[in-house]
Amino acid sequence: MSVSISVNASRALERALHGEELSYRDGLELMEYDDIHALGIAADAVRRRLKGDTVTFTCSYYINYTNVCAASCPLCAFYRKEGDDDAYTLSVEDMVRRAGSAVMMGANELHIVGGFHPRLGLEYYEAMIRAIKSRFNGVTVKALTPAEVFFISRVTHNTVREVLSRLKDAGLDALAGGGAEIFHREVRDRIVVGKCSGEEWLHVAEEAHRLGIRGNCTMLYGHIERGEHVVDHLLRLRELQKRTRGFLTFIPLKFSPENTELYEKGLVREQCPSTYDLRIIAVSRLMLAGAIDNISVYWLALGKKLAQVGLCYGGNDLVGTAFAEEIYRATGVRNATSIEELVHMVREIGRVPALRDTFHNIVRYF
Repeated sequence: MSVSISVNASRALERALHGEELSYRDGLELMEYDDIHALGIAADAVRRRLKGDTVTFTCSYYINYTNVCAASCPLCAFYRKEGDDDAYTLSVEDMVRRAGSAVMMGANELHIVGGFHPRLGLEYYEAMIRAIKSRFNGVTVKALTPAEVFFISRVTHNTVREVLSRLKDAGLDALAGGGAEIFHREVRDRIVVGKCSGEEWLHVAEEAHRLGIRGNCTMLYGHIERGEHVVDHLLRLRELQKRTRGFLTFIPLKFSPENTELYEKGLVREQCPSTYDLRIIAVSRLMLAGAIDNISVYWLALGKKLAQVGLCYGGNDLVGTAFAEEIYRATGVRNATSIEELVHMVREIGRVPALRDTFHNIVRYF
């Protein structure tokens, strides 16, 4: 690979450019490497080798079935408790109506997640998925995170495998990737309360993959984590992917502190700098190369201009249109887009835009 890196380039960058799998020590070196531009050049070269110049996205519509949550995570601005004035839970009929609106807008994917509602039985989720699929069988239902599945298993006294099997029988196509946050207990115990451990999240994901239910994976960054926590997280995802090949894409999620307990307690007062966003995208590309080959840049959290830069630091996917997204909106983030604008964003940086399905099959080029 003919990429010009200075003579002082990191050994880890050289190894990555030669297609070698990077170690924990390599990851730490990349997280501390002082030349962010060289890091981006290397990550972009690896992206080009693995994925070419196509940038993909899907036409997705978000439905959050409830904001009631038994957990009380300091990182979350979305959750409410039963009895709160703005707490809500959608009925199955409500979900079908929203799905109908999504299909009318041209969505080919429904992204369905919500809080950990303590009184919703497994039958609710089965009925919701089955009703949507029976009415709109051409749309993909990507629903529930491993964290939600773990909670449903506990509250309904079913095994994780039983929950997943019943959801698959109801028509579940794929799992959403949220709830991973940061796996390392040193950080996780401070940013989540009442949510599964990192090991439990990975166990649910592995069970899903064994049943043929693929899905995304994520990492929430930009709060109280350090470089070693990021690298540990990436390596755990990589090791699971090497066993199952069940992850479709990796999505780094930027933490937005407004309206969260972490902000109110003064632990995180502002968003991380853009250079850190780009470092995370680049390091993710280099550490996951050969395992998870799709690296998604979440424009909703980064903003559209920075997302374009992220596509030049190793990203090859823009996630999707994210119509009706509510979780980031709860932190004050306001963003909207369309297929046309995503196409323009991609063309503006000299890349090839393409609509994909949930499983990263190209539907059409633009």
